[in-house]
Amino acid sequence: MADRLYTSSDSDEILSALRFETKLEKYILAKIAFSISLAMDGADVPMSNNFSGSEMKRPTFVGRDEIFLKATLAYVHNITDISEDDFYSNKSLVKRHIDNGCSHLSRIFEEVGHSSDLLIKKITNLVEFSRRKEIQGTGLDIYIGKTVLDKKEINLEINNTQKHANSHLAIMGKPGVGKTQFLLKILADIRLKSNYQTNFILFDYKGDVVDNQRFLDLAKVQSFRLLQGDQTLPINPFILPNYDEQSINVSAREKAESFASINSKLGVVQKGALTEAIRAAYAKRSNSSLPYPDFQDVLDITMSMYEEENKKDDSLIEVLRDLSNFDLFWKHGSETEPIEKLTNRTLLIDVHAMPVLKELVGYLVIERLYKEMASLPDSPIQDGRRTIRTILVIDEAHNYLGQKNIFLERIIREGRSKGIVVFFASQSPNDYQQKFFNFQELLEFAYIFQCDGVSASSMQDILGCSKKTANDLQTEVARLEPFQVIARSGEKTAEFVKFAAEAFYRNY
Repeated sequence: MADRLYTSSDSDEILSALRFETKLEKYILAKIAFSISLAMDGADVPMSNNFSGSEMKRPTFVGRDEIFLKATLAYVHNITDISEDDFYSNKSLVKRHIDNGCSHLSRIFEEVGHSSDLLIKKITNLVEFSRRKEIQGTGLDIYIGKTVLDKKEINLEINNTQKHANSHLAIMGKPGVGKTQFLLKILADIRLKSNYQTNFILFDYKGDVVDNQRFLDLAKVQSFRLLQGDQTLPINPFILPNYDEQSINVSAREKAESFASINSKLGVVQKGALTEAIRAAYAKRSNSSLPYPDFQDVLDITMSMYEEENKKDDSLIEVLRDLSNFDLFWKHGSETEPIEKLTNRTLLIDVHAMPVLKELVGYLVIERLYKEMASLPDSPIQDGRRTIRTILVIDEAHNYLGQKNIFLERIIREGRSKGIVVFFASQSPNDYQQKFFNFQELLEFAYIFQCDGVSASSMQDILGCSKKTANDLQTEVARLEPFQVIARSGEKTAEFVKFAAEAFYRNY
């Protein structure tokens, strides 16, 4: 069975040039070329007898899609049984379609004036997901309440790029004042208005959302109750867009830093051991159809390293053992397949029953989301409305905001152009005053329910109001009734607005 093929020299030159222009990896561009060739030429794809281009390894190109790719080729070429040589070799149908598709990519790139953005846009317009194209720039204007004094309607224009710099949002208030019902109403409205095209991933810290069956049904949410029964999150944190040596090394170092930021007991030596173990775990799986490890792989390798060095078990072994034994994440041998894309799934991850590792589970999922986000083309804008692909919703966010979560920070900074948005629900505006990262500056929408002990400086930063107004609002916020909210005003003549917020249970 051939485990690699070589593209033509022309294809190699095209893929290299487009990789530089689009910032997409070669194997992703090769998959795009393959798909375009199938769609445009089908069984009439020409032969390709040039093998002097770059190597394309089978696990990297095929991944978990072998059965699908074989079935597609069999259908297009009217072949009942595809041999291994016909499927993946230097004389295979895959190679012919890659080389042929590269010529189409080159032609399209010329037609759009060597613009990588227009190239991606033109290719995207050829692709339909679930028999419908991605809704581009749908207006997601949501009614969220009425002002307390004059009963004027307040609308949230979450994806209006002409009015707002980004779509990140924070809801703040102590327990029992209505902030969760307000959040669920916004999420349900977004799902319905986008025709379920905008997704979200919600971390449920208290367990109150996962029990709201009406919300789960209406928003079409797939929920996972961790450490409750035998539910496992079908996500593998080790899946990468590319499995070259540099990508693996960077990911291993980043995961070690993630572990250390959550667990203060992990020092420099343990971070180094974890980095080395993760690299070795990728090497162990490099020639398989699923070229990524699981936490059992990493645990086994780390324990072997410790045994060789005659080291005793420590906090690193304890964390890895918990991650493996609790079956929190997908592992090799699981009956279900791991989720390949997070941005097209709506998930609720219930962590309230977990005595430990809550933040680490969140950290690892957020890292996966960021890696995927970085490989996406820019989100399209139409009539001033940007397509929102998915929303990362973090309940009880004060548990995350104090940690240096580099991937959360990157999503907040870079997510706007990709259509990835962050919603926070926390207990106070004070939570967003972090010296290492300016959350307030990047939160376009802020809604303050009743809070105690709010500092004037955090109020000023969140609302962008004057110092005097912030001082006056300290008392006002502490005395708000349930579902009453202080927010930034949309009017230039006012520094803030006070309104009665809508609730999910009242609308649905």
